[in-house]
Amino acid sequence: MKVYFISGLAADSRVFKYIKLPEGFEAIHLDWIKPMKNETLESYSLRLAELIDHREPFALVGLSMGGMIAAEITKTFKPEACVLLCSVPSHKHFPTHFKWAYRLRLHRLLPVSVIKLASIFKRGFTDDNKTDQQLIRQVIRESDPKFIRWALNAILSWRNETIPDSLWHIHGSKDEILPIRYTRPTHTVKGGNHLMIMSKAPELNVFLEEVLISVTKKQA
Repeated sequence: MKVYFISGLAADSRVFKYIKLPEGFEAIHLDWIKPMKNETLESYSLRLAELIDHREPFALVGLSMGGMIAAEITKTFKPEACVLLCSVPSHKHFPTHFKWAYRLRLHRLLPVSVIKLASIFKRGFTDDNKTDQQLIRQVIRESDPKFIRWALNAILSWRNETIPDSLWHIHGSKDEILPIRYTRPTHTVKGGNHLMIMSKAPELNVFLEEVLISVTKKQA
């Protein structure tokens, strides 16, 4: 079975370097496509879904913003499994400050360069080793400012209330961007933060294996 991975904002497939799938599953990373002017997250998700082979069973794994997109794709294309990592399936799970940022249009006022610098600075406070911290800083520096500006508005204006039936959701107990108290994950990583994709990869791999194997058994 093919498993399609969607990265988070200001990130790409390199952040999944430690994610290993069980035998019989093929990882395919969906690269970002150029958003249309004023495009909604829902519309963008459906266009990104055109890169998926819908002729055969597949699974989705979305990190942060990628999880929101995976949830949108799942509403239309019904994958065997939709796995959210450090994400939320609905805007109703956003923390209060997201809502205020949208109302006050703070995401339009703050320079993208400042957002990128803040993200780079935060890497120094993660459990990642120095090599991984340097990699993530490089990924953030190389991210497209125009895409980030669009994505911030698309996320904050996102309105989805449908929770997919095939949803699995793994969240860090110390996620500072999307605090766990606002959402209802199916699995929690103790001490994991919003940037745990590398430092907590062994636990994430175990979880992904459990999900994918269970899906395979249901198909048999």
